[in-house]
Amino acid sequence: MERVIGVYTGEEKGPLLICFGGIHGNEHAGVLALEEVFQRLEEEPSKNPNFQFKGRIVGLRGNLQALDRGIRYLDADMNRMWTPENVKRILETSESLLLVEEQEIKYLYDEILQQIDSYEFDRLVFMDLHTTTASGGIFSICTDDAESLRIANELHAPVITGMLRNISGTTMHFFSKENFDYDIVAVCFEAGQHEDKDSAGNAVAAVINCLRTIGCVDPKDVENVHDNRLIEKADALPKVTELIYCHAIQEDDEFKMKPGYLNFQKISKGELLAHDRKGMIHSKDDGLILMPLYQPIGEDGFFVVKVVD
Repeated sequence: MERVIGVYTGEEKGPLLICFGGIHGNEHAGVLALEEVFQRLEEEPSKNPNFQFKGRIVGLRGNLQALDRGIRYLDADMNRMWTPENVKRILETSESLLLVEEQEIKYLYDEILQQIDSYEFDRLVFMDLHTTTASGGIFSICTDDAESLRIANELHAPVITGMLRNISGTTMHFFSKENFDYDIVAVCFEAGQHEDKDSAGNAVAAVINCLRTIGCVDPKDVENVHDNRLIEKADALPKVTELIYCHAIQEDDEFKMKPGYLNFQKISKGELLAHDRKGMIHSKDDGLILMPLYQPIGEDGFFVVKVVD
């Protein structure tokens, strides 16, 4: 399995968009979406002679070993390990002494630096594609950066704010202006449920909309079908929500989510949501539940958000 899904470079200089798929090995939709995006880009000039592309897009597979086995991770959650201190330690450690996901970070990071060094861009954008164990809708996650919020809004999906203040070690935390001497912006798109046949198509639409938003492609060259697809998937969902609670779990907690919850389902303060070895887990607030855990492994049992807009 190759790390690089594809690279497409326009004749004119512009942004460098680096997209991740499969940071979690049981989330194949992002990889499938990126494969389709590159196929579409290669075919577009023959369909549209006036098509122009500015900049470069790079698609990368995240956790190759977990993707190969179809599981979220082997040793540790790869999307909770991207801290400056941890990445520095990984880069300075022999591969034979590293966990599987640490090895993946080592080689993914090296590929990213090669892509950055090989292209003279005017801005750098990272987009991380994910799916969830629960159904209930698409959504995007932005940083506190105004441009990240703008890009997320253009994806026509509910925007989750405050997420990065309650968790740590994600790609969005690491690929930021604080850690690189570039104008960097990052955004995450959650394309739907892991096994939903529509999730890959949702991610395709999101990537193409992102290319339009950051100026890689002209708006006139983007079909309305992409906007319409995302708008339809987000119909009746809140435009903007803010994270108010994250239920972190440990491997020995024996956490078990109460079945049947969907993303953005309303919950009430005191409502029974889950059990663990200590007993019942009730909601601390009124709100909407997000990403309830319905898979064997993970570090977050569920999130609770409140509507902002």
